Amino acid sequence: MEPASGAEPADAAGDAAEVLDRPLPEGVRRRVVALVSDAFGGLTVADLPAQLRQYARFTPTRRAKFAGNAMAAAVETDGVFRGRVAEKLREAQADLAGALESGAPPAAADPLDVAAAAYVLRPPGWVKLVAAAGEEAQRADAERADEENRRELDRLREELSHVREAQRSGGEQVRTELETSRKEAESLHRKLRSALSDVKRGEAALRKVNAEVDGIRGEAATRVAAAESETRRLKSRLAEVETALETSRRATREGRSIEDMRLRLLLDTVLDAAAGLRRELALPPVSTRPADTVDAVEPGRMTPKDIAARALSETDPALLDQLLALPQAHLVVDGYNVTKTGYPTMPLEKQRLRLLGGLSMLAAQTGAEMTCVFDGAELAAPVLLAPPRGVRVLFSKAGVTADELIRQLVRAEPTGRPVVVVSTDREVADGVAKAGARPVTSALLLKRLSRVS
Repeated sequence: MEPASGAEPADAAGDAAEVLDRPLPEGVRRRVVALVSDAFGGLTVADLPAQLRQYARFTPTRRAKFAGNAMAAAVETDGVFRGRVAEKLREAQADLAGALESGAPPAAADPLDVAAAAYVLRPPGWVKLVAAAGEEAQRADAERADEENRRELDRLREELSHVREAQRSGGEQVRTELETSRKEAESLHRKLRSALSDVKRGEAALRKVNAEVDGIRGEAATRVAAAESETRRLKSRLAEVETALETSRRATREGRSIEDMRLRLLLDTVLDAAAGLRRELALPPVSTRPADTVDAVEPGRMTPKDIAARALSETDPALLDQLLALPQAHLVVDGYNVTKTGYPTMPLEKQRLRLLGGLSMLAAQTGAEMTCVFDGAELAAPVLLAPPRGVRVLFSKAGVTADELIRQLVRAEPTGRPVVVVSTDREVADGVAKAGARPVTSALLLKRLSRVS
């Protein structure tokens, strides 16, 4: 709400012509803060200065308590805000505001209320009104202090009179009490001497008990030392028995080893004698049996024609089954080469999980050893991955590619073991083939895994 017509120019003129050259009296300041707090209820948040908006929802009492300094500063420095507070004051106290602005403040009004209203309204001569209110408040405070001092002095005089009267009336009583206290002190001295005698007898008894306790402790220490000595002797005897037992066990094991060695030597002698007799008689080794001479086709044997008819293509998944059916077969998979061939649009994490799930089922079906190798350079952070059952999962170290790790795995295998490497990379395939492994394409493994799923 904007100030009433004509109020703001007068306020501005008053501010320019009159300046308060002393601190605002405390009583006037409290009344000003109360006026500003009451005016809050009729103002919107937009009408308030920025530093006072946080107190808009406070009650008038809490607002005056917690925002008093901020409201006093805003009225002093913000003319627009002071004008809005003045407008609310004119609405709430129209008579007082009209009297001040007409230059005739009511004589019966409280000087502090007049000074606070003049401070907000800023009519001509408001500085004098504020100063006069301060002086009036100081005089009132001084008069109250003088009155309180007089009352305090009268009270002290009255108390002094009572004390003197009590001293006069209580002197005899004090002497009587003093005599009684003297007799009680003599009685207490006698009791004290008796108590000291009892204490001395108690100390003598305590010394006797301490001597008996020391004797008991010495005897206990002697018994403990004897027990510890006996314990050490028993431990030593136990160690000797354990040593003897270990020696007996070792002798028993050595005797058994000697008997085994003699038995093996006898068996080798018999075998060598039999081999010498075979050489002496020039007996050829038995390589055939009578039934082998019968002309027939055995089950599982194929004629050359059958082998030609059942030859497998390089893209037939059955070829991978035949390779994994070999004894102790080891399947090494170039992981990202397979996943980027089969499902390149998936995120790397999902690629790994899908491939490892298929390999786990293939391992369960074939029983072959399986190792899946991924390139560690593709990782932004360490992978938290639980390898599936039957599949070894490896990531190449920094500076080592997955291709190099695959060649290291192939070279680590003994010569003659069937090792199958899955990779479409021609360099990898040629390298593992030279090392004795059998390369197959990633498409072949993907076809075989599609049958598994």
